[in-house]
Amino acid sequence: MSKTSLREGQVIISLPESCLLTTDTVMRSYLGAYVAKWQPHPSPLLALCTFLVAEKHAGTRSPWKPYLEILPKAYTCPVCLEPEVVNLLPKPLKARAREQRTHVQQFFTSSRDFFSSLQPLFSEAVENIFSYSALLWAWCTVNTRAVYMKLGRRQCFSAEPDTCALAPYLDLLNHSPYVQVKAAFNEETRCYEIRTASSCRQHEEVFICYGPHDNQRLLLEYGFVSPRNPHACVYVSEDMLVKYLPSTDKQMNKKISILKDHGFIENLIFGWDGPSWRLLTALKLLCLEASEFTCWKKVLLGEIISDTNEKTSLDIAQKICHYFIEETNAVLQKVSHIKDKDVALVNQLTLVETLRTEELKILQASAELLHNLQTAFT
Repeated sequence: MSKTSLREGQVIISLPESCLLTTDTVMRSYLGAYVAKWQPHPSPLLALCTFLVAEKHAGTRSPWKPYLEILPKAYTCPVCLEPEVVNLLPKPLKARAREQRTHVQQFFTSSRDFFSSLQPLFSEAVENIFSYSALLWAWCTVNTRAVYMKLGRRQCFSAEPDTCALAPYLDLLNHSPYVQVKAAFNEETRCYEIRTASSCRQHEEVFICYGPHDNQRLLLEYGFVSPRNPHACVYVSEDMLVKYLPSTDKQMNKKISILKDHGFIENLIFGWDGPSWRLLTALKLLCLEASEFTCWKKVLLGEIISDTNEKTSLDIAQKICHYFIEETNAVLQKVSHIKDKDVALVNQLTLVETLRTEELKILQASAELLHNLQTAFT
């Protein structure tokens, strides 16, 4: 909460370089010599995660204890969710969640030999300290809370970009899609600074913005959903795109190929303003009759080919939208049923419920808009 009114361009928070937790911090620590001599070179991410786990294990002996104590004990990124909860996520997010889990599991497996090399530093077996759950916690800490700060290339690290810094207490500021801020490391003051790009009244909560992310991206990367997010949307996959198109269309494969070649097969969405221009354009091309197929370039340029093509594409969009509405309602009912049976999953299920409820509102708004557009053709 702001004690005073904040003007546009005013510094919200300024954190000295010495307070930032970076790979420089790791290299100056007791871990530095072990990182420097390890082959193959560890990644900057592994160095940060290792330091977090080691310092958390140190407890009261760690100078970072005050910061570590305010960090979440557990995270709600999809990689941390129970499999039955992940199964309730929208299909695109579900696939990315499983990729995320595989990535972290591989990250752990590939790091075990490095952890073993640290045994001289600990009296307890490193297998007990650097467990999968401990590394998962550290990975989520860096992934959800790190700020961007480009550091100089160190020869002891792998070629992966060294751009993550943990900024104690700065990361307590909550996200809002409705504010604008400028965040960067100030080379003159040697501080990481956040400046507001919009005003804030006295006694209001001060927010920052993580970027113009939709709710699926926010959940995947940060473990939360933002209600009334103007960037929220529902993604339409390739298989959904063709679900209600005639299987007898001999030009379908060619149409799909054209969409892929011109970048019209991904990022097709329903948003608060209805189906996106990209989604409707893709559907218009897919709905071209054989006699209209030579006009496909005009479709991609936004030209109207015929009233029939316009109406058919709107009809297909409406069918897809209604399918998603039915599916979302079914999932919400399932979530409610599981919440009544399994108290341990309530928090995770509430997260899915919030995401699905927001998406249902978007789909309902889209269905109404499509109905109005269809009416114009009758």
